[in-house]
Amino acid sequence: MSVSIPHVISGISIILLVIYGADVIVGGGGAGDGFLPFDAMTRGIAFGFPPIILSIIAFFISKKPPYKGLGIMLIVTGILIIIGGIMSVTSSTETENSTRMMGEGGSLIIIGGIIAALGAIKIKKSRTSVS
Repeated sequence: MSVSIPHVISGISIILLVIYGADVIVGGGGAGDGFLPFDAMTRGIAFGFPPIILSIIAFFISKKPPYKGLGIMLIVTGILIIIGGIMSVTSSTETENSTRMMGEGGSLIIIGGIIAALGAIKIKKSRTSVS
């Protein structure tokens, strides 16, 4: 299997999500407490939003050849986003902040599910085109 642009894009998404998750874990979820010098919002915009966009782009630019590996990478990306959403929902402590985090975490869980579903579609299409 050759490395293609969709694989590279999906790999970048996974790397960004792993960096984001590691920074949150190291910092205990606090703003600016991790190894990245960003507050929570900046970290989310820089390392959380691009993987969502890149995963969708990777899915749609890989139409013709069967990309089973890409499907697996999209599922991994979706699972990482879902884990981030679950952590976001469970880590909120303040009542005012809790409502906002529940909304953000819930939307992340839905988005992660959609990306994982795109990966499953990609795997399904690769199996039907090979057979």
